[in-house]
Amino acid sequence: MKARRLAALIALLVVGTATACSGGSSGDDQGSHATGSLKAYDINPVPRDKVKDGGTLKWGLSTFPAQWNVNQADGDSGEAWAVIGALMPIAFRSDEKGRLSLDRDYVLQAKVTEKASHEVVTYRLNPKAKWSDGKPITWHDFAAQWKAMNGHDKAYGDYTGSGYDSVKSVTKGANDREVVVTFAEPFGEWRALFSPLYPRSATESVTAFNSGWVNRIPVTAGPFKVEGLDPAAKTVTLVRDPSWWGDRAKLDRIVFRALQGNALVNSYSGGELDLFDAGLSPTAYDWGKSERTISVRQAGSTDFRQITLNAESPALSDVRVRQAIAVGIDRKAVISADLKGMGWPTVPLNSHFYVHGQGAYQDNAGWLGTYDPARAGRLLDEAGWTMTAGTRKKNGQELVLRFLIPSDAPVARTEADTVRASLEKIGVKVAVVAVSSDDYFDKYIVPGQFDLTAFAYAASPFPVSANYGVYLNATGPSSGGKREEKQQAAKQWDANLGRAGSPKIDSALFTAGSQLDQAKAAAKLNAADRLIWQQATVLPLFQRPQTVIARSTLANIGAPGFYDLRYTDIGFTG
Repeated sequence: MKARRLAALIALLVVGTATACSGGSSGDDQGSHATGSLKAYDINPVPRDKVKDGGTLKWGLSTFPAQWNVNQADGDSGEAWAVIGALMPIAFRSDEKGRLSLDRDYVLQAKVTEKASHEVVTYRLNPKAKWSDGKPITWHDFAAQWKAMNGHDKAYGDYTGSGYDSVKSVTKGANDREVVVTFAEPFGEWRALFSPLYPRSATESVTAFNSGWVNRIPVTAGPFKVEGLDPAAKTVTLVRDPSWWGDRAKLDRIVFRALQGNALVNSYSGGELDLFDAGLSPTAYDWGKSERTISVRQAGSTDFRQITLNAESPALSDVRVRQAIAVGIDRKAVISADLKGMGWPTVPLNSHFYVHGQGAYQDNAGWLGTYDPARAGRLLDEAGWTMTAGTRKKNGQELVLRFLIPSDAPVARTEADTVRASLEKIGVKVAVVAVSSDDYFDKYIVPGQFDLTAFAYAASPFPVSANYGVYLNATGPSSGGKREEKQQAAKQWDANLGRAGSPKIDSALFTAGSQLDQAKAAAKLNAADRLIWQQATVLPLFQRPQTVIARSTLANIGAPGFYDLRYTDIGFTG
């Protein structure tokens, strides 16, 4: 249910290891294979009745969040989601292909009940659902969350382009357990909303929303509850909640512990961990493969690496130059360098909105997806950058591009060096500039102080609402109205880091977002994708693998892809 927002991307920019889950497609309900040879999910699926009752799962995290409200900008991290997934309500649950179904532990029915004057969605809540403080889950919780996240009050630390800004009202239906959501404009991805849902005590004030869940998780409504949270020790301990009304959790408790680098491997070897995400670490991958009791579980992640070209850079303002760079970069060489030693296929991603295996995925790259140095040279010639003594020059000036990388991201360094080797072959010089990871985003990327850079964008079962700001025309004027407000928001939040767009792209995005017919929405989104390829500001590389080290006896957990883990079913088989 995670319509990943800009805050999540910031973490991905500098880390270089997977922090979220997503994926490709499955050829069967066991999640064995996706499109080509990419796995959709790899969780050792076992029926509940074959999973042992009891036990403690020791789960390693790479960082320890301070903010546990994942709807707040600072809380939207993969580590926080891993914990919150066991504790908080979601309205819709995703399978490994990104297909959605109601989570009936919380919502018995949710459907569009009116289309004529306004789109109206009515939710009928499970009467057994309640918060850990004993209060029932009602329409009040939905209304309070909408008010906190619709963007009207800028004091709330939330990115407003996530669909709540399309809602006109949230009201009581036939009783407190019926929620009526009326939209001001059609919003096809309405299932993205209210997942996770927080109690109104967490959203009814700015202070509660921004600060009330810092270093604490005061209220829950899931199969587990919080036994202890220790920021100093960087641990969270969850125990089975006896007041849970759904399937009884198989595990007695889950202990999350944050460690870094080799400490994760060492702790696993010492029996202190049962599970951790190895990221893009060939060392951890090889170690896991060599250990008899370890299962290395690998699937497509919920993010993809890409190279951003800054269209406001003088050197890249001509679209022909950007297109030349796109076809002048040997993407397969970059991908191979990134994935060396990871046992993951070198498969380029040719969509900005879908990853392999999502039903609407199409290869929309056209000629821009093919490495073609000869064509790159012709495009540069047309743009006036002619080859002189092995270097492209125009009016006596060399074509030199600044490739900005965070100083502590080895993946970015590898990508920059490989790109430099490709572009030198067509006479384009690349200067790799390393800056502090703390400053990388705020001081360089957002202000546009770069020519090229590489980081990860998140994938989502809700590709329209998750990507509005990234591709809307942030350079266009705002003259009022919903569409113009979204354009202004894109500019305000600096989400369009490629700094280019067009009215045609905007129109396709808005039309896709307003479609209740998902097939029509996908067609419009793929139309937008083809136009975005022509802009040549975001060059997708590959869907990253999620590589998880797990005890071989662990069931129903690992690399989940788009699949939302069922925490009640996680446990041990032996």
